[in-house]
Amino acid sequence: MNNINLEAIKKFMEEVQKNPEAAKKTKSISGEWNFEQGNPQVTAEIKFQSGSAVIEADSPQFMGGAGLKPDPIQYCLFGLAACYASTFVSICAEKGIELSKLKVTAENKTNLTKSLGLGEEPIVEKVKLSLEVESDADKEKINEIEKFARERCPGVYCLTNPIKLITELK
Repeated sequence: MNNINLEAIKKFMEEVQKNPEAAKKTKSISGEWNFEQGNPQVTAEIKFQSGSAVIEADSPQFMGGAGLKPDPIQYCLFGLAACYASTFVSICAEKGIELSKLKVTAENKTNLTKSLGLGEEPIVEKVKLSLEVESDADKEKINEIEKFARERCPGVYCLTNPIKLITELK
């Protein structure tokens, strides 16, 4: 239902109930800087269950890039939007609610004075997630699912909770 494999989720839930350690997953990505002018600045190969994909990022021109590819913040917003949509749709499927349309929009406003070394204002003050939902389910049920999605979404968790960041030079 809704392009969600409920059987796979059910099987994983049963596995986690037997062994809570199975719920812990590690995600990783390594990117390389491209020093050649006129090319995207960062390239990474992401491996996933069914293969791999190459993604590239480039800063906008006003931040020293050429604007050839999405910038890093756009990828961050895409990841958040995809995670939130996936969580929302999974909960709908879990509750037997069929969707006919879902559009997700993630938006932020940035203040780059700190990035430029010109101020101390927060770089990002807020992020807004919007869902356009079409379903036969009533508005109250959709609102309830949206609340659950906010509570369960890993991407939302990353933005709303302090997470220890470790940086290292090798």
